[in-house]
Amino acid sequence: MPATKSKIVIRTILLAGTVISLYFVPWILIWAWILPLPDTVQEQLNEGIEHGFDGTIVYIQQGDRPAELYAAGWHDRDRMIRAYPEAYFKIASIGKLYDAVAITKLVAEDLISLDKSILYYFPEFAGRIEHAENITVRMLVQHRSGIPNFTDVPDFWMNPPENKEQTLKLFLDKPASFSPGTDYAYSNSNYFLLGLLMEKVTNNSKEQVIQQEILESLKLENTFFSLNDIDQDKLMSGYYVGVEEDIKSTNYQSMIATAQDVGVFIKALNTGNLLTKEEEEIYSTIYVYDHTGLIPGYQSIAEYHENIDMVVIQFVNTANFEGYTWSISEIVYNRIIKILEKRD
Repeated sequence: MPATKSKIVIRTILLAGTVISLYFVPWILIWAWILPLPDTVQEQLNEGIEHGFDGTIVYIQQGDRPAELYAAGWHDRDRMIRAYPEAYFKIASIGKLYDAVAITKLVAEDLISLDKSILYYFPEFAGRIEHAENITVRMLVQHRSGIPNFTDVPDFWMNPPENKEQTLKLFLDKPASFSPGTDYAYSNSNYFLLGLLMEKVTNNSKEQVIQQEILESLKLENTFFSLNDIDQDKLMSGYYVGVEEDIKSTNYQSMIATAQDVGVFIKALNTGNLLTKEEEEIYSTIYVYDHTGLIPGYQSIAEYHENIDMVVIQFVNTANFEGYTWSISEIVYNRIIKILEKRD
C-alpha cells in the first residue's frame, strides 16, 4: 500500500476511534466541573439539583462564627415538601467515626485492648472466622482483618438482614479476603463486630455506649440509631436513580442525624474537644477524622478543613451505585469549598 494511502487509513482509524471514545466520556461530570464557579453556596446547591440531585443539605461552621445552613430541592418530592436544613438523614458509614471514638474511650478505660485477638473476646468464633486467632481489635478498626464485607453479599441491599443473627450468617464461615494485617479492604463486618465488642465489655448496648460516651457530652439531641426512634416525617426521603418510590423506610441499620449534629461531632473530634489527651494519642493511631457515607438513597460527606478552621457537611438524598451521582456530589462539595475559601 502506498505511503499516502497508509496515512489516510491511519488517520481515518484514529478519527473514528476519537469519535467513538467521545461517546463514552462522562459529559455530565465534565460539565459539573467546568461550569463557572457561583458566588454563593446556595447557588452551588441549586446547580447540584440541575445535575440530577433530588435534594441537598449543607451545614457550615467556621471558627467561632454562627453555623450556616443551606438546602435545595426536595425533602419529599411526592408530597412536594421542599428540603430544609434541620431534616433527619441516614448518615451510613459516617457512623463508623462514632464507633471508633467509642472504642477509643473503652480502650482508655482499660475495658478493651487493641492488640488482643478477637478470640480473646469471642472464643465462639474459633473456626468460624478464618485466621481469627491472628485478627486483633486494631485490625477491625483499621479494616485490615481480611473478614469479608457482608454488604457485598448478592442482593444485600434488596433484602437487608433484620437482626444480628442474620447479619452474622452473612460473613461467618466464609473465606478470608486476605491474611490479617497484610492488606486493607473496607468491610462493614469489622464494625459490626466492634459493636458486639462494645456490648460485651460494657454489658450495655452499642447505642447506650455511644450515647453515654459521645452524644451526651456534646449535647447532641438529634442523633438516633433506629427508624423507630424518630418521627419519620422529619427523615429526608431517599431516592435511587431508576426507582420511582421513596425508599427511606428500608432499614439498613444506619445512624440518623441532622447535618448540624454531625457537624458539631466532626468539629469536636478534629479540634480536641471530644477526646482527652490520652484518648487522642490512641485515636490518632487507629482511625481517620473525616468520613463519607453511602447507602441506597443517601450519600454524605463530613469533613473538617483545618486550613480555614471549618467543618462542612453535605447530604444528598439521591444515589446510584453504578452511575455518577457520587462523583457529582464530590464535585459539588469541592466547589463549595472553593467558594468558601474565596469568600474568606
